[in-house]
Amino acid sequence: MRNAEQVTFGGSGLDRAAEIRGNVPACAAALQHPDTRTIVLWKGKPLLSGEGGARALVRLPLTHPILKEARNAPILLGREDGAARFAHDISGWVPEDDTSEVGAFIDRSEQRHPSLPDGHGFAELRSAMTALSPRDAELAATAKAIIGWHDIHGFCARCGARSEVTQSGWQRVCPDCGASHFPRTDPVVIMLITHGNKVLLGRSPGWPEGMYSCLAGFVEPGETIEAAVRREVWEEAGVRVGEVRYLSSQPWPFPASLMFGCHGVALTEDITIDPLEIEDALWASREDVMDALAGRREGLLPARKGAIAHFLLRNWLADTLE
Repeated sequence: MRNAEQVTFGGSGLDRAAEIRGNVPACAAALQHPDTRTIVLWKGKPLLSGEGGARALVRLPLTHPILKEARNAPILLGREDGAARFAHDISGWVPEDDTSEVGAFIDRSEQRHPSLPDGHGFAELRSAMTALSPRDAELAATAKAIIGWHDIHGFCARCGARSEVTQSGWQRVCPDCGASHFPRTDPVVIMLITHGNKVLLGRSPGWPEGMYSCLAGFVEPGETIEAAVRREVWEEAGVRVGEVRYLSSQPWPFPASLMFGCHGVALTEDITIDPLEIEDALWASREDVMDALAGRREGLLPARKGAIAHFLLRNWLADTLE
């Protein structure tokens, strides 16, 4: 796919500085260097500046007073122009702003810390991802995913003892049994399933009214990407799929997936949904999808901008899947 790396969260070429993660003197020097900066997250929401379609990921000096709210050591994300970039988590801070939307499918709220200037706030990444530069998006996604992994992997999966953070945040080691644990990424297939001039779309319970997207599902152990595509489409919609080809991937830190975007050709059109998997499925023509993306199709909302489903649908309409 010619423009595969234009997908959100991908393609910025971040130098992840993996060679110094376990080098204690090098990391200590990076933490003391005046050019080092950190990004800050609160409950998975990165600190951004600006508003609307012009947002930027804020990079703070390590002397900033907000970092006193951090509950754990910072995580090394990589380097920009030779300078180290870290991530701090201040989820222990209790804001005065409204937090009722935090964790919802759509969270438009922003939390503002009193030590920060006007125009700076913690925003839901899904709502702001299309307003960020590729580098800002990659840094934010990386920080959100790895901090989220630490939040739910504090204990050894082998013996149950509390594990310890090593490798500048990229590993946990059990002091009792010696097991090493690394950040987990779950492989997920997301499928552009077509039959002639039509594409198969589905919706999950709890989505906004009228929202439809490409079908998706987790890859199971011992399964290829192609097999997962065929299985998931059959299980969810009762549609048989023949030829399958990979198109593009997208890191999706909600909470920790790697989406494998694929194109599959349907062999049948009859739909029989599994109500335990999805709420509805339908075949939409190119004209239907074009109208939906333009906001002219009542009752059919496309996948949100920035998601790989939206990316795949747009490339299908533009005939640029090859």
